[in-house]
Amino acid sequence: MERTYIKDLNLKVGQEVSINGWVDIRRDQGKLIFLDFRDVTGKVQGVILPNATAAHEVGFTLRPEWVVCVKGKVNPRPPKNVQKDKQNGEIELEILEIKVLNEATTPPIDIRGDGKEINEEVRLKYRYQDLRRPRLQKNIINRHKVMLHVRNALAKEGFTEIETPLLSATTPEGSRDYIVPSRLERGSFYSLPQSPQQYKQLLMSSGFEKYFQFARCMRDEDSRGDRQPEFTQMDMEMSFVERKDVMAINEKILIDLVTTLYPNKKIQQIPFPVMSYKEAMEKYGVDKPDIRTDKNDPDLLAFLWVIDWPFFEKDPDTKGWTFTHNPFSSPTPEFMDDLLNQKNIENIFTTQYDIVLNGSEIGGGSIRNHNPEALKAVFKVMGYSEERIEKNFGHMLNALGSGTPPHGGIAWGFDRLMTFLEVEPNIREVIAFPKNGEGRDPMMGAPGKVMDKQLKELGIEIVEEK
Repeated sequence: MERTYIKDLNLKVGQEVSINGWVDIRRDQGKLIFLDFRDVTGKVQGVILPNATAAHEVGFTLRPEWVVCVKGKVNPRPPKNVQKDKQNGEIELEILEIKVLNEATTPPIDIRGDGKEINEEVRLKYRYQDLRRPRLQKNIINRHKVMLHVRNALAKEGFTEIETPLLSATTPEGSRDYIVPSRLERGSFYSLPQSPQQYKQLLMSSGFEKYFQFARCMRDEDSRGDRQPEFTQMDMEMSFVERKDVMAINEKILIDLVTTLYPNKKIQQIPFPVMSYKEAMEKYGVDKPDIRTDKNDPDLLAFLWVIDWPFFEKDPDTKGWTFTHNPFSSPTPEFMDDLLNQKNIENIFTTQYDIVLNGSEIGGGSIRNHNPEALKAVFKVMGYSEERIEKNFGHMLNALGSGTPPHGGIAWGFDRLMTFLEVEPNIREVIAFPKNGEGRDPMMGAPGKVMDKQLKELGIEIVEEK
């Protein structure tokens, strides 16, 4: 018999069906055994009547989390037992036959509640079971729906989804890179991308004009609260645009996303308000202010654009200049001459724009330097030698000089956006297999040691700390 998903059982009243799934709850009432079953689409209550002898024998042995195939008849519930506020609350499954597909050990964690009372380290160790709880199932499924919505919206706007490499060269993104040793070129290393920044600009040089991807990004940072060593960006870049164009299309997609998939939520102000960095700092003391009129309403979304950022700031360690956001950004037009002549550095504004939601930055981007001399000037301000600029960024300078159009883009912190949409306390609740606060994976035991043979092949010797 063909499988029926639990969500479709209300369409099969009076019919015999076959469902596959997990035993959620078992209640033995002597002659009657009640069982709640679940699959990825929902839950249903089943009952084994006394005359179903074979099913009764199997039902007596069942325990939560056993995987079963159940055949039965879909019946309407007696009027006094109807639960209209529940999925399948108007029907129940009269169980005729049960086949055990796999037994399960006693779960080490309770997966019936929301799980927030359970030690997170234990939840992450048994994440494959933790993910069975309805809250996390909802989070991950909704994450998929949001991704699909954005993909479809960008496709309609003429964007092409293009994957960029994970094995690349180190880039100055402001954080420490994860490095990967090369077996074939001993002593040489790849770097895992902190973002696809250079590749997406190179795609503009390649003539694609509108690019996006859901990019995996890696940063070897110390523990910093709501961060992960690897995370997801919704990354986009567009040619022949100004700042207002990039802001407009992102605002349009975010509004449509919320109104379509989260109609219970209210966007505080449309169009999104725009505030300068200077105004934000003077009025709120932070560059990502929470402008909600009611901070007790979790379904209130207060989006805000923050623009007109300083391009450079003093590095507290080197005392030299460093970028505030991105070295590939362009200055605002009135400061281009200052950049090229490396003067008035402290007053140069960049074309950076951040999108802030309820006091958290969920995205940032800029119009880029498409003139190779302007990009070179940025690195000179930062104290890079001609030799270092050519070694690290010669490919970018050559590409920009090959006929690259004006371009700009943005990257959303996709995990962070999902925490606001799902009203979760941190990004680990919206990622299928996150790391813990120390960057470890308790389930897989990563990071871990490798065999001496592997180290020898790579020409690597581990020096123990003294």
